[in-house]
Amino acid sequence: MNGPILVITEIVILAAIAAFLGLRLYSVLGERSEHEEEPARHRFDAPDNQVTSAADRQVAPVREPVRLRNVDNVSSANESAIRAIASADPRFDLLAFLEGAKAAYGMILEAFWQGDKETLRDLTDDDVYAGFSAAIDAREEAGQTLDNRLIRIEDATVHAAELDKKTARISVLFVSDIASVTRDKDGNVIAGSLDDAVESRDIWTFMRNVDAMDPNWVLDETDQG
Repeated sequence: MNGPILVITEIVILAAIAAFLGLRLYSVLGERSEHEEEPARHRFDAPDNQVTSAADRQVAPVREPVRLRNVDNVSSANESAIRAIASADPRFDLLAFLEGAKAAYGMILEAFWQGDKETLRDLTDDDVYAGFSAAIDAREEAGQTLDNRLIRIEDATVHAAELDKKTARISVLFVSDIASVTRDKDGNVIAGSLDDAVESRDIWTFMRNVDAMDPNWVLDETDQG
């Protein structure tokens, strides 16, 4: 008799242990599941004790007014146009634009001097490219090469700006020092000198569709300042 009773007792004890372990396992998994279901906090979320109410969020400004950061000598007419461009294109920043314009100025000059039509094609519109390309062809036909140097860009300021429907145009006055040398087919200097840099004043107009996904501007027009 003792044998069956002992076996039954062991079964009851094992069942109790299994039930206890099952409850503990459920408790742990349940706590973890609840924790995992909490939404992940984003990097810019406010701390729990600083969460604003819905009313506060509604009155908060969506976007600060356009600022002409660190840019001097912008006329009131140009400032209005710049603000209109920035309102149409939230990614626009005037200071960044001017830095990009200076970089493009140097790249386009270097490409023209070296006869690099591929780079010019990427940075200019059809009309400007056609003018550069024709000048390069005429130079090559004459057997001439340019050995020019952009010494420095002294200044780059907004000369004019406009927003025509979805097309933004900004003209930049570049004041730079350029050393120019023209050589013949034998490499002889026929004009200019690398020892004497000459001040150059150029007004270049850059264009961009404010709705375009491509953030790059292209050179739309060139003129002398």
